[in-house]
Amino acid sequence: MFRDNLKAAMSIGLFLLCGFTSLARMQKAEIKATGLTCSMCSNAINKQLKAMSGVTTVTTDLNTNSFFVAFENNNTITPKMLKDAVEKAGFFIGSLELTLSAADLKKKESSYVLLDEFVPNNTADIKVKVYDKGYVTQKEFKKMQKEFSKIATYALDNEEDYHIKSVL
Repeated sequence: MFRDNLKAAMSIGLFLLCGFTSLARMQKAEIKATGLTCSMCSNAINKQLKAMSGVTTVTTDLNTNSFFVAFENNNTITPKMLKDAVEKAGFFIGSLELTLSAADLKKKESSYVLLDEFVPNNTADIKVKVYDKGYVTQKEFKKMQKEFSKIATYALDNEEDYHIKSVL
């Protein structure tokens, strides 16, 4: 009995440890949503984002349908969680830009796949754009499929890897 409980506890601990160290921590995100027609639409997304654990602030720009999200330090939020929140409100992501730690991006176990291989040598933050399906418009995704056809992981429909490019 004790042995089974110990195995279960160790398995859960290993799972949590792997899950929390596999992504670079996001400091900020800029989400451009598609399909919004009024301020009530943006309010629905705003509420979904604010309800997420680890989000400190959400500001909205109604002119560009953009949402600027700031996160707590050591948050466990993933791009997929942001996408799910926007889709739960009934809309889609047209563009997702993240501010990540360059030091975290250099880690071997990172779930981010660099498309342009640009990571600054210092530990400063870097702004990147996610180019996977569901994080860009359908038209842009089709264009990116051709451009990144030589990258084996880009063609896969894996939601655990995020293909990113630095934004200057």
